[in-house]
Amino acid sequence: MAKLARWCVRHRFVVLGGWVLALVVIAFGSRSLGSGYVNGFSLPGTESAQAQQLLNSSGSLGQSGGDIVVIHVKDGLITDAAAQPQITEVLGDIAKVPGVSAVGSPYTAQGKAQISPDQHTAIVHVNFAKDNQSLTLDDVQPVVDAGNRLRSPNIDVEFGGAGFQTLKGRPASGSTALGLIAAAIVLLIAFGSLLSMAIPLVAAVFALRGAIETIGLISHTTEVDSIAPTIAALIGLGVGVDYALFIVTRHRHGLLAGLTVEESTVRAVSTAGRAVLFAGGTVAIAMLGLGLLGISFLTGIGIAAAVMVAFAVLAAVTFLPAMFGIVGPKVLSRRERRRLRENPVVGAEGSGFWARWAQFVEGRPIILSAIAAAIMLALAIPAFSLHLGSSDQGNDAKSTTTRKAYDLVAAGFGAGYNGPLVLAAQSSSPSDDAALTRLAGTLETTPGVVSVTQLPRKPGSDIAVLQVVPATSPQSDETSDLIGRLRTTIIPTAEAGTTLRVYVGGQTAIFEDFGAVLASNLPVFIAVVVLLGCLLLMVAFRSIVIPLTAAVMNLLAAGASFGVVVAVFQWGWGSEALNLGKAGPIESFLPVMLLAILFGLSMDYQVFLVSRMHEEWTRTGDNRRAVRAGQAATGRVITAAAAIMVCVFLAFVLGGRRPIGEFGLGLATAILLDALILRTVLVPAAMQLFGRANWTIPRWLDRVLPHVSVDVPQDPIATPAIDGDLARA
Repeated sequence: MAKLARWCVRHRFVVLGGWVLALVVIAFGSRSLGSGYVNGFSLPGTESAQAQQLLNSSGSLGQSGGDIVVIHVKDGLITDAAAQPQITEVLGDIAKVPGVSAVGSPYTAQGKAQISPDQHTAIVHVNFAKDNQSLTLDDVQPVVDAGNRLRSPNIDVEFGGAGFQTLKGRPASGSTALGLIAAAIVLLIAFGSLLSMAIPLVAAVFALRGAIETIGLISHTTEVDSIAPTIAALIGLGVGVDYALFIVTRHRHGLLAGLTVEESTVRAVSTAGRAVLFAGGTVAIAMLGLGLLGISFLTGIGIAAAVMVAFAVLAAVTFLPAMFGIVGPKVLSRRERRRLRENPVVGAEGSGFWARWAQFVEGRPIILSAIAAAIMLALAIPAFSLHLGSSDQGNDAKSTTTRKAYDLVAAGFGAGYNGPLVLAAQSSSPSDDAALTRLAGTLETTPGVVSVTQLPRKPGSDIAVLQVVPATSPQSDETSDLIGRLRTTIIPTAEAGTTLRVYVGGQTAIFEDFGAVLASNLPVFIAVVVLLGCLLLMVAFRSIVIPLTAAVMNLLAAGASFGVVVAVFQWGWGSEALNLGKAGPIESFLPVMLLAILFGLSMDYQVFLVSRMHEEWTRTGDNRRAVRAGQAATGRVITAAAAIMVCVFLAFVLGGRRPIGEFGLGLATAILLDALILRTVLVPAAMQLFGRANWTIPRWLDRVLPHVSVDVPQDPIATPAIDGDLARA
């Protein structure tokens, strides 16, 4: 690390030019090839995936499915002579839109069921030639423009279904800008220097831009969901600024201690830079661990996040040293440079509030540990009522057309019409057809089913499709129970003695299968991520207690964050105020992703805090002093880093996307609690209680583990060398 830092300082313009050139080349390749992002996910081997394959081959639902235009007449009826011709004309215009393969009019014999019982609302099915994953705003907007011509004081027109989700756009860019502004404010307050503020931000932006373009290239070789860049940006902006902040802070301390710019840079990268490598490694391992779940959607997000973290680490240990060499002592404020000229060794580490707080914690470890643990456990209480599922468009913000369409359908037809189940049947003989007819009759009298419709079958095709409308909403427990009864009892009974095979599909069934796959693989995922994270800390600090303590603290942070997310999104405590829709289930994939991200990010603070303690322990062998000194030296920077992350994550909450909002709030809560309660109170108090056990490891294990240190011994500071650097400043 020292050699790398010294080379980057001495060849600073080469390093800077190399970064610029690399970004240009990556961006050129990405823009030339475009991106290969996908929307949605596949679950090979599940019943819903088999149903989808049959539906695709049958062509019964077109390529897209479930996209609708909802028309509501306030006064009069949808079938009145004043309304019907106008609506029919607009539907004809929609059918002529390029990319629209079919429009299901409610004014045909087959379309009568698309008109609500009170005849005020009609559902128009729109099938696009592309599947929903491939639709863009250019495909959807002409349909919206044509439909909007019906709008009047008496007629409402709204658009629902997965295809029309593209109308929401992508909130990542605006959220990123808000996050950068918030980070700039925190950095300016923390450092009091424009250059000290700008350097971490520039490093984070370089890393962010390079990673996003690289992820676009990777999307051509592996399946990466379109939401992956947003989540990667959320993580990368936080860790990128944080990693730079830790190294910049250590470099400033070196300058204040009288070191030259080069030696201070080398010291910063050799200590804080090593901590960045370990911290980045834990985040990358946690995110790549998503691949253990066997779901391509999560694997792609994990790869994207790991790429982002890798760029953040690379920028921290190469780009930053080069910038230090370019700006010289001006990384300090004018007042600090003036003080340093008057007093060659300022040495401001470990003084002030944080030194006093560290002494306070040292004197009351038991009571403070009890209070901190009680707060974390209390916040985690709502998590015990966690209801996983998939929020539907009824959970969109009130102002969105998808939410309005959902509400109109629910009011006119019933909540189940927003998420019909699609039964794909392979029927290859007259006896199979008879069994399918009997199944349809059974379903019509099944509790929880409102209606059953057999869609027209293509001539010569052996694939038939039944559309089953539940009585309850797609996200309800009752709908989940209905799917279970169909698969385990009703359908197997109908298939008995025939070659008929029926598979339950549709969006609701897909998310039901998604949750089941996650639940089956979750224990292995958690075990592997926790084990690898603990192993890294064990290698870094030659300790058993510190990794186990870190694992417990991370689980406490995760539990408390889940509690807050449940209160806001599931119980609805403020979700509408945040423009994130009404109360509903928590996304099925949120726990695994949040655990992976939180485990990695929380390890960051553990590494930075304990590495400073370890330095002091290595030097003095005094645990009480090591814990106190480490907390005093890192308290301010960890708090500033946490403030930046919280601001960044909260900026993504304001983007108006419910899943991203859940991520943002969960991460912001966990980081806030981590910095204010865990690393400030619970971790140092526990380490004071554990004493020398913090730094012990069985001899046999010590021999087995590789010897890689996260910090370097602190050399005595040489005679201050301020004449050259500071005179030029």
